[in-house]
Amino acid sequence: MVRRGAWALVLVLGLAACGAGPTGIPAGSSFAGDWQGAIELPGQRLPFALHIGEDQASGTIDIPAQGTRGAPLDGVAVDGDTVRFGLSTVPGSPAFTGTLDGDAISGTLTQGGQSLPFSLARGTLPAQARPQEPQPPYPYRTEDVTFPSGDVTLAGTVTAPPGPGPFPGVVMITGSGAQDRDETIAGHKPFLLLADTLTRAGFVVLRTDDRGVGGSGGTLEGTPYDVLADDALAGAALLRGRPDVDPARVGLFGHSEGGYLAPLAAQRGDVAFAVLMAGPSVSGGDVLIEQNRLLLAAAGLPADQVDAGVENVRTLVAQVRAGDLDAARQAARDQAVAQGVDPQAAAAQVDSLVPFLTYDPQPALRALRIPTYAFFGAKDLQVPPAQSEGPMRAALARAPGSEVRTFPELNHLMQPAQTGSPAEYATIETTIAPDVLESVTRWLTTHA
Repeated sequence: MVRRGAWALVLVLGLAACGAGPTGIPAGSSFAGDWQGAIELPGQRLPFALHIGEDQASGTIDIPAQGTRGAPLDGVAVDGDTVRFGLSTVPGSPAFTGTLDGDAISGTLTQGGQSLPFSLARGTLPAQARPQEPQPPYPYRTEDVTFPSGDVTLAGTVTAPPGPGPFPGVVMITGSGAQDRDETIAGHKPFLLLADTLTRAGFVVLRTDDRGVGGSGGTLEGTPYDVLADDALAGAALLRGRPDVDPARVGLFGHSEGGYLAPLAAQRGDVAFAVLMAGPSVSGGDVLIEQNRLLLAAAGLPADQVDAGVENVRTLVAQVRAGDLDAARQAARDQAVAQGVDPQAAAAQVDSLVPFLTYDPQPALRALRIPTYAFFGAKDLQVPPAQSEGPMRAALARAPGSEVRTFPELNHLMQPAQTGSPAEYATIETTIAPDVLESVTRWLTTHA
């Protein structure tokens, strides 16, 4: 996704559906054990689960929609039928206060100056249904690999069709934030599904942990785009060196911010084709401004608050583009204080945003002379096609065999969506719409 980390600059809460009911454990005065329920948001619910230790002084929390599992609770304290706990590592330092009534807990979450009701029942959340997630045994070869990129060692997985080949190769490039090789988001594994789909269609696919994630070394935050593009090229070199890969037919697949990196990498090395899934074609600063406008409106804020939030982001972007990072950091601190968020963490985030906010993808896109397939979801609120589709078409006009397409009713992950809000990602069972998988496979089979 583009700039998930940037959302701390505005108040956008994840939403999802509630989970299963109680397990029938007898009522009692102890909070110890497993609990499941939801935080109540306007019109929707954010499911979460707790485990309170037998000592009733420790515990963990799972928030599947936000990718949180086993996060330790702070300050667990029980006073009669009241329990209190917090999450100091989360922006806004959420604090929970609940009252026990038999097999139920009801209470209030306070975070960033807002209060929201929550309710819990004894039991565990049901497993999220992910019917498209590939399961072994696979009808192809799977190999875990490591390879160098500069002075960093990256780790990933290669999937290869049966037989000697040579096959075309595809290197997957994740979106923003620290992503694992499956690009796990809201309980979905889109890159695992894409790799499975393409390998079954006759492609050798490499998907890689980002720097500092899983088996990969180094640090992602603050790494310049040209270095991240070199990581993709190192993956392409790995594939070209395999006897089952045709070295003349190795290309790149970038999702979201990965759609920035794939064209940039193509200008720096030997790339045969590119696929850009929800990749922006305008500057990162412009994307962030429009993204915040859409997300704030989708969160139900009044128009004047939306305008104020967008103006804050616009000011920050202008300061970063002008090189006045001190002013941008102070603006982030001021906004964080107003929202009840850690001001120092907000200021530090500005530095991690600099490569994104200052990047203009147009030169790299216009320089492409390889077949390129760029596609968007019509309901994407993170990389809205109204902003990027037109400039993408113009930029790829001289790239032979290129195609630009927008799929109706799909969001940033290419899921069928109602609103397109990131709040829906975890609640949608589909990981990637089948017509997108079919379209990508057909295009690659033709052009690779």
